[in-house]
Amino acid sequence: MIPSMRSLTAEEYVEAFKTFLDHSTEHQCMDEFNKEQMPNIVAGITRLCHCSSHEAQPASLLLGGSLAGVDLKMIRILQAVHPGVSIDNEIVEPNPQHVAAYKELVNQAPDLQNVSFIWHQLTSLEYEQQVKEKGTHKKFDFIHMIQMLYRVEDIPNTIKFFHSCLDHHGKLLIIILSDSSGWASLWKSYRDCLPATDRGHYITCGGITEVLRRLGVEHRVYEFPSGWDITECFIEGDAVGGRMMDFLTGTKNFLGTAPPALRRRLQAALCQPECSSTRDGRIIFSNNLSMIVVES
Repeated sequence: MIPSMRSLTAEEYVEAFKTFLDHSTEHQCMDEFNKEQMPNIVAGITRLCHCSSHEAQPASLLLGGSLAGVDLKMIRILQAVHPGVSIDNEIVEPNPQHVAAYKELVNQAPDLQNVSFIWHQLTSLEYEQQVKEKGTHKKFDFIHMIQMLYRVEDIPNTIKFFHSCLDHHGKLLIIILSDSSGWASLWKSYRDCLPATDRGHYITCGGITEVLRRLGVEHRVYEFPSGWDITECFIEGDAVGGRMMDFLTGTKNFLGTAPPALRRRLQAALCQPECSSTRDGRIIFSNNLSMIVVES
């Protein structure tokens, strides 16, 4: 008897996500954004431009859905643009494995001078509730939400809350999958065929910018190409390919539990131009990202 389809647990998701990162250019894409746009973005935090290191309040960062390596690169950029300014860095991340990995990376980074770290092992909703219960609405110079809005319960209210946490001339960075990504096509056709996940939302850039327009906040969108080599998804019995399919579908052992007809249809869809391209005999899934910079 074939076991029924079920969504990934938190631990299984981390394992599948690692396989995704190992075979995609997600982090390289973010590095390109950091190199090309982040210096100008953090230079626009004018509060930090008019204070010496002796008189300034620390720069306050709030980082949600954190990717430790990406976060630390952003911090180093802020240090380079605003030398001498100390940084209070708060991280909101519910996954204990991600928190542990972040702390380990910080311990191995002695160059991060004048940076303090506070970890909140909470979901964004739990963090919001905590802030409101304590009545201490701290303001931040820079907030990012990297690939996290898929998992929140109420996207408009979450964006509204974090935007309200910005200090004067602060910046909110939202990184989300692009409308041109293969995910957009895949979710449109197959999300109703897959088990419900804790992510809750299949959303790309267009859905976020519509929310921002309704809120009436100024924002700019930067598009960056990213790819994911999913060739192993089509190799029968390949363990890496199996984990890739699990990540693509949010399903544990999708290839072993999905009805054969669904498996065939989805694998065929992955090869279509809306999802992927072929390069040197490899199948490259479009993982294009949108970086949305929101003004305070």
